[in-house]
Amino acid sequence: MKDTDGFAHGFDPDAVRKKYLQERDKRLVEGRAAIRDLRADQHFARYRLDPFTEYEDRDALTDDVEVAIIGGGMAGVVAGAQLRKAGVRRIRIIDEAGGIGGTWYWNRYPGVMCDVESYSYLPMLEDLGYIPKNRYAFGDEILGHFEAIAAKYDLVADALFHTRVDRTEWDAGSSRWFLRTDHGDEITARYVVMAVGILNLMKMPAIPGMELFRGRSFHSARWDFEYTGGDTHGGLCKLSDKVVGVIGTGASAIQCVPHLAEASEKLFVFQRTPSAIGVRGNRPTDEGFADDLRPGWQRERMENFQAIMGGVPVESDIVADGWTQHFGPTHSYPRDPAWSNQEYGKRIEAFDFEVMEEHRRRVEETVEDAATADALKPYYRYICKRPCFHDEYLPTFNAPNVELVDCPAGIERVTENGLVVGGREIRLDCIVYATGFEAETTPFYRRAGHEIFGRDGVRLAERWKDGPRTMFGMMSHGFPNMFIMPCPGQQAVITVNHTLITVEAAEHIGAMVGRLEEKGVATFEVSEEAEADWCETILSTYVDASPVMLACTPSRINQEGDPKALPPLSGGYGGGMGDFFGFKKLLADWRESGAFTGLILKK
Repeated sequence: MKDTDGFAHGFDPDAVRKKYLQERDKRLVEGRAAIRDLRADQHFARYRLDPFTEYEDRDALTDDVEVAIIGGGMAGVVAGAQLRKAGVRRIRIIDEAGGIGGTWYWNRYPGVMCDVESYSYLPMLEDLGYIPKNRYAFGDEILGHFEAIAAKYDLVADALFHTRVDRTEWDAGSSRWFLRTDHGDEITARYVVMAVGILNLMKMPAIPGMELFRGRSFHSARWDFEYTGGDTHGGLCKLSDKVVGVIGTGASAIQCVPHLAEASEKLFVFQRTPSAIGVRGNRPTDEGFADDLRPGWQRERMENFQAIMGGVPVESDIVADGWTQHFGPTHSYPRDPAWSNQEYGKRIEAFDFEVMEEHRRRVEETVEDAATADALKPYYRYICKRPCFHDEYLPTFNAPNVELVDCPAGIERVTENGLVVGGREIRLDCIVYATGFEAETTPFYRRAGHEIFGRDGVRLAERWKDGPRTMFGMMSHGFPNMFIMPCPGQQAVITVNHTLITVEAAEHIGAMVGRLEEKGVATFEVSEEAEADWCETILSTYVDASPVMLACTPSRINQEGDPKALPPLSGGYGGGMGDFFGFKKLLADWRESGAFTGLILKK
């Protein structure tokens, strides 16, 4: 219901802001954002080991390839497929995982699924002639799809799995990239594609006493099925006599909690901040779904979704889910030209309140215990924390063996026997760290996980210390013949459906390499002027969102309460999340001109 001024009935902006700030302040605790660096922490390095594929010894190899792709997740696989289409023969994918899949290789916890509609998220559906089984795909189907793409384009035979790149260095004498791995491999490549992903660094909280716990513990991205039994669809039969604690209430937790509750003797869910959990409404794909599809249907669907996310008018909402009906208009609320900025801000805030009230009502109507329901209600702006969608998580708290432990300030410490919250020790047999990953905007050079040296020995980490310096968010001066797949905070654009920008970049890279080969170009490099121009383009549309984000509950979206942590150079093309359609046209026009404007070419 709305009042005559168009605002939600009963909406008191001052009261709402006060409540949201009170909830935020409960969570602004010194040290709450501290995490362990699993690459340097010897005690907890075991959390990174691969429990899914057996490690095999192999001899070091020496090889020269046309393209080395660092990362075998979606970005690496789709880039590899497009390079194959461009005629590239010698491609090596290198990945620390035991196989293809990236985050979908590692995330096999029970209930794992994608929160973006499968018909838009799974790339290259038309290439493979494949229709997903469900509206929202489960993890095993997504992993299988990536494996199918890799198989079709012959990307597995030469891949190096369970292999970490330790150093990537440009050799000017040979005009080749030199890669050294932890196996002692020495690989030279004409081109390098950095496809390291955006969710590749497990986030482990730094809680005092973690090393003392004598029970079983693991991160949800390295699920221990040997201990729990079962598989990605549940059936955790070995937990029937176990008391389990789950730390976290984000996407990973809400998907695995129902299965843990069903299987374990007792389940404790430790919550710092509740998620806004909308309706999922998953269902099998209709039998006649593909009957009327025409060529280009997937791109049309993906771009329709993106348009709504970016506030671009569309004739119809093809996807019609929580993303398009809540997140899209909250982030890009339609504006009447007659409204002042102040009026526009009020309209957005009122709509945001309506959305959050709907989520809070859902909790109240679902969870029987009033105290538990109150603790599960999210009190913050919808844009403050990545929304979640699920239909079984909230009802789980009606089960007699499930207890929510609400701890806004975090867990005090870990003991030999369990966790301490509010002075109470909760004894556990197993701790599941469902704490997700470092933010998507984590600097590229950290996500890459190794040193990258360009022309004249320049370290990429040093050159990008104040923010990325690129052309199109994918190439950088001083790093010839290198492509970096676009990611949030990297001078390209952000898409809720990350597949869309990944596909766009992969097609751009494939087409570009094909034309470079036709021209007989040995090396390309972004000129200083072109890079400076692109950086100025990014800076010119940068909008400081920190005042809004500062009022948010701490989350990875606002750098755990420190929204000024990202430099302006980390902005996107077009400002904010970016102008995808403008970016797409810019790339297409640049390619079609054939002039390679902004690049220094050597034959």
